[in-house]
This record gives sequence, C-alpha cells and structure tokens, in this order.
Amino acid sequence: MSFRIPNDPSPHRSSTPPNEPYALRGDDLITERLTLRPWPAAEITAVSAGARHPHWAADFPADGDRVIAGFLTAHPDARGTYGHRLIAERTSGLVVGSIGLFPHGGGRLEIGYGVVPSRRCRGYATEATRALAGFGLTAPGVHTVFAEVDPANPASVRVLRKAGLRYCGDGDTGTARFRITTAPAPQD
Repeated sequence: MSFRIPNDPSPHRSSTPPNEPYALRGDDLITERLTLRPWPAAEITAVSAGARHPHWAADFPADGDRVIAGFLTAHPDARGTYGHRLIAERTSGLVVGSIGLFPHGGGRLEIGYGVVPSRRCRGYATEATRALAGFGLTAPGVHTVFAEVDPANPASVRVLRKAGLRYCGDGDTGTARFRITTAPAPQD
C-alpha cells in the first residue's frame, strides 16, 4: 500500500536544510526553547536502573527513552557528536525527551525522537527535530537525514513536515519515509 501525504505536490523532490535553527555551545545544541545535550553516562545508567533525577520531568523517562538508554549502554559510540541527545527545556532545565541520529551508511542518518506526554503539543519535537536534522547535515559525508513513521501516527507526520522533512516514499515495513537533504534526490 502506498502512503501519500495530502497537499505535498512533489513528494520525491529534495528539500534543503533549514537555516541553522540552533546554536552550538560546547557539545550542546541550543534552540529557542530547548537544549539538546549528549546523554551523560550517569543518566544512561539512571534511566536503565529505573532511578529518578530531580532535573527530569515527572514523566521522563518514557518507554522509548528506556530503550535508547539500553541501546547506548550496548553502543557507547552512539553518544558521539552526531549521536543521541536529551531534550531539556531551557526555562526549567527539565529533561523532557530524547532525540538521536542513527548512521545508515552512504551519507545517510536516520533521526528518531520522543517527547514525554506532559510536554507534547508545544512544538518541542518539531523544534528539536529541525535542529538535530540541520546539525546532522553538517557531519562529514552526510547528505541526507531521514525518518520512517507509522502513517497512522499523524502527530509524528506533522512533526517531520514542520521540521522541514519531505515525504519521499514508503519504507520497508509499511512506514512512510521522510527526508531532508543537501544533495539532489537520488534517481530511482
């Protein structure tokens, strides 16, 4: 079954990255309302152990964050400059989710994200995705950042579209694929 995003007249056209929607301060990406910072080892351990930190939103970590903490424990190299990050509100300092890039070879990175329920519908996922996708496109040799989403998840589809990713076809497992790229779209 083919998935088509309504009102997207040219789904296979390449899009250009946003104009750097972030500032880089040390290893942190700073957006208008968020700080995207690498996961410290102590926080990975705490999430994996079910511990709580006072600078976490009451509903952090979500299930997806626990999965990512396990992944980062098994693959510590995924915490690098272009790896996984915590999403923190700049005003409160509370961690409200996580976001990360997964290398797929051939100059492609996959982006994944999650924001805790108490902070959804505030545009945080879009803001974080726009920033990390733009930053990912600055990595040496990277020309594409993509995401695959369940088409039955309209909120995630909106996040990707608002973040500047464009629908580019169906994924391998019934998902819809979105991408942002600095290079012309590959010919199929």
